[in-house]
Order: sequence, then C-alpha cells, then structure tokens
Amino acid sequence: MFQKVLSVFQRKAVAVSDPTALPIFGVVPTLTGQTVTAESALRVPAVSCAVALIAETVGSLPVKLFEREGRASVTDHPAYRLMHDEANPWTSAEALRLQLTTDALPRGHGFALVVRNGSGDPGELHRLEPHQVQLETDELGEPSYLVQLADGRHRYAFSDILHVSAFGGASPITLGREAIGLALAFESHIARLFANGGKPGGILKTEKTLGDEAKGKLAQSWTAAHGSGSTGGTAILDEGMNYESVTMTLADSQFAENRLEQIREIARAFRVPPTMLFELTRGTWSNTEEMSRQFLQVTLKPWLASWAWAYARCLLTPEERRELYAEFITDDLTTTDTAARATAYGQYRSMGAMTANEVRAGLNLPPHADGNALENPYTTTSAAPASSPEKAISND
Repeated sequence: MFQKVLSVFQRKAVAVSDPTALPIFGVVPTLTGQTVTAESALRVPAVSCAVALIAETVGSLPVKLFEREGRASVTDHPAYRLMHDEANPWTSAEALRLQLTTDALPRGHGFALVVRNGSGDPGELHRLEPHQVQLETDELGEPSYLVQLADGRHRYAFSDILHVSAFGGASPITLGREAIGLALAFESHIARLFANGGKPGGILKTEKTLGDEAKGKLAQSWTAAHGSGSTGGTAILDEGMNYESVTMTLADSQFAENRLEQIREIARAFRVPPTMLFELTRGTWSNTEEMSRQFLQVTLKPWLASWAWAYARCLLTPEERRELYAEFITDDLTTTDTAARATAYGQYRSMGAMTANEVRAGLNLPPHADGNALENPYTTTSAAPASSPEKAISND
C-alpha cells in the first residue's frame, strides 16, 4: 500500500485533498455524492446481509481431505486438522474461514499466515489484516507477499500465505459502489423525510410582506414547534396566515419500488438470489427453492473453489497434491425434506450405488457391522432355498 501511494505522488504533485488521490485511500465518491467504503457499505442492510450470508455459509461448511484414488478420507494429515478442526489454539477452522471471507468480500482479499514446525509441516494458521499485506508478482506471475508485522516487514512465498480473493481481486462493494451509493442516498433521504414528520414540507402564506429576518424567525419557530419530535401538535396561525401542505410527487410515490430495485442491484453485485436477501416481492415457493440451488452453484462454488485451492497450495506439497485434494461437503445445502431424502437414499441403495453404512453416515448415524455390502436390500434374502417338486415327490 505504501509503495502504491509513493509511486502516485512521485509521478506528480498531488495534494491529499485532490480528488485524484482519493482512490489511493479507498475513498471514491459516487455519482450521488455518497462515499462508499467497506465500513459505510456494511451499513446498508442488503450489503451486510449478503456479506454475512456468504461468509457464514462458507465458514460453516465442513472441509475434508480425500485421496484421489478411491476417495478415502484422510484424517492423519496435519492439513486435515487445520481445515476441519482448528486453525490455531484460539481460532476454529470455521471461524478463520468466516473471518477471511468477510475480509475478502468488502476489501477484495483475505490472508492468513502459515506457521510451520521444525520439520516444515503446517502447524497453525494466523489471520492477517488485509492492509498488512502487499501482493507482488514476478515476470512469470509467481506471487510473493510483503507482510508488515510488529518486528518489521517480511517477505513470504506463495506457499506460506493462505490467500482468498474476490472475483478479479476487486470486492463486490468496489464493483457495485454506484448501486450501494444510491442505496445510501435513499436511506439518507427517507431518514430526513421521517425526521420532518413523514411529510415533504409545506408553505406558509400571508398577505403581509415579510423581510428576510422575519421569514427566518418564522421558519425557525415553525420547525421548532412542528418539526422532528413535535409532529402532531396544533398549529396556531395569526395575522391572516394559512398553511398549504405540499403533496407527494410521482417520484415520491415510486420511492418504495426504487428501494426494492436497489436491493436487487446489490444482489446482482454479490451474485446472490434476491429472495435470500429477503426481497420476496417476486418470490414463490418454487422459485425460492430453485434460487437456493442457484446460491450454491452461482454464488458459493467460486468461493469454495478458491478456498479449496488456497488450502491445497499452502498445506500440501506438490507431491501430495497429486494424491490428495480438499473438498467442501455441501450436502446440507442440497438436502430436501425428509420424505424426499428417504426416497433418494432408497433408490441409491436399490441400484447398488451406496452401502447401508454410507447412508447411515449421511444421516449422522454410526456404522453397522453388516452395513458395507452393496446388495439390493429389497431383493436380497437370507431364507433357505425352497425344495424342488421332484425332490418332494421322491421323498414321499
């Protein structure tokens, strides 16, 4: 960050107050005049809902390590504990994923330092503040990281920094800042509207000609008596004055629809189905269920793929990556109602695709001693074969 600022100011003299310097510090005014930063954007309910939805879901999904041949789960590798159980003694693996995804959504990047033991095996993962890390690439595109720690700056190889980034390295808040700025402007407008009693205002009329000082005092006294916190009182008019209320305009009548459209725009910026941001005006039972599937396919899968590769890059050696891979278990997101789930498991058992123990694992039940066979339970029987008619006659 410091090198970026220094290079800009070295090219030409730029005052800190100059608008051309604002993007350097992440302060970019929108066309509405609203300045959208990671902090101000999160004050928009739709933005905070989208960030929490993605980050909490990524954090809560379990991650496991599998063999490429046979897909057996590997639990004795150091990477398994860091991905599945705990990132360090005070942070669970789920909490670290939540923190880094929350960093990447508003700021574009999330980082964690890999702490290794004497033999070079990964032992802990420590979150880094995004502003502590500067990403650099060489002529071949290989990344390295300059990290500002308490004892100075340190350079780390790409295998020592767990790095998760948003699409293109730019956060949805940056790419959608105009839509978020408009939402902030709507919030400010409606706050001022209701602070004034929920009305756009009115006109005081009188036959007398008033000077500027008298007009100012009249407006001030009227606002003090009937403005914010004093609405609903009785107005007393003298000297032939009368009050004419200003009615809502067509733009004001469409205000609610405009606010809903901004929720949809923010949903597009985060690639989240609008119904999952509680914008339900066009939601039905069928398309809400379909949007839940889209949330996994369109919204989450890029984040899960980025996380899986970040884990593999830092926690597995190149040789181990040829034999092992990390995968998020997304079954909970695709689970339907109990009856449909039972029907699906029954069909998998009858076609020989799953054993009884695999079904029991999907139901979080312990394995059964006789549950590893692939026979169809609806046709297999242990009864003794019936005697043939010929044998029955000869016995008589």
